[in-house]
Amino acid sequence: MKFTISKESLQQAIQQVQHVVSARTTLAILSNVLLRAKNGVLELTTTDLDVGVTCSVAADVEEEGATTLPARRLATIVRELPAENIEISVDEKNVASIRSGPSYFKVLGLTSEEFPALPRFDDAREFRIDQQILRDCLKKTSYAISTDETRYVLNGILFSFKNNTLTMVATDGRRLAMVEQELEFPQSQEVDIIVPTKAVNELARLLGDLGEVIIRVTNSQVGFDLGDGLLISKLIDGNYPNYRQVIPGEAKERIALEREVFLKAISRVSLLASEKSNSVKFQFTPGQVEIIASSPDIGEARETIAINYKGASITIAFNPEFTMAPLRNLSADEVHLHLIDEISPGVLRTGTNFLYVLMPMRVNS
Repeated sequence: MKFTISKESLQQAIQQVQHVVSARTTLAILSNVLLRAKNGVLELTTTDLDVGVTCSVAADVEEEGATTLPARRLATIVRELPAENIEISVDEKNVASIRSGPSYFKVLGLTSEEFPALPRFDDAREFRIDQQILRDCLKKTSYAISTDETRYVLNGILFSFKNNTLTMVATDGRRLAMVEQELEFPQSQEVDIIVPTKAVNELARLLGDLGEVIIRVTNSQVGFDLGDGLLISKLIDGNYPNYRQVIPGEAKERIALEREVFLKAISRVSLLASEKSNSVKFQFTPGQVEIIASSPDIGEARETIAINYKGASITIAFNPEFTMAPLRNLSADEVHLHLIDEISPGVLRTGTNFLYVLMPMRVNS
């Protein structure tokens, strides 16, 4: 195998695939990246047996072939190479010679036959969505994924394809983020799947602003085809809890808030929230909201924001980090906080397709 490629192209391609490689793996081959050169294209693939990523990049291929090389070491070498072009040749013993300007490296690889084959998607359900839309949906939900491994079905995002709508949900039991996106597909394709956190993070990294992504689903796997990149992941096996039942009913108060102003105020006040209670109080009175954090051993912080509110006085406390998370990840200038009373969950909404349910905390008067 022999090819020449620009340093920038190879570096970007390695960056796209190397995050999947586990630092602690018992199988040596899983520390390697599979390189396959043919038809003017270099294809790079990595896998940890749960998630696999493939990236294709243009190269000047002199001799076709395949090998595997240590992923992290290759990334480090490529990053430090002095010239713009890199020539890589691999002999029949999987020894790679890497040349760039005055630099020369010899790296020992393993045969491509040892590399685990990625699953095929011959009889899969298929959905198409713009990359930018999917990336936006991930951004609006992924921060609410649970990290508690005992509730493994919550360690990912639910993708529910129903009634020509893709509904994506993430929850950790104390908050829930949900986004809905219209999508055309036949009723026979309807399915619910849970995509694990690692795949969600990789997908968010791979998605761009242009083009569409083809989502292929089988009983145990999902594939996201981005044209020059492919992500494949095992699905989380299990039933996602009924998220609709935690969404509160009709709100008594709908409060319009400037997202950026609200976010910065909470951020400042929460500096004095006590580590034990980790809560911030919101006192809504006509024309204003006062945000308060106090802790007996540190002190107190207060900030008042003028708002267009004419309802009854209401005081409710939330975890500040959980309150700020959606505000950081939304782009709308204005959000609406829906409240029923001081002990019911609050709901943050923007537009018609996003909502965020937040459990209140006990208020100490």
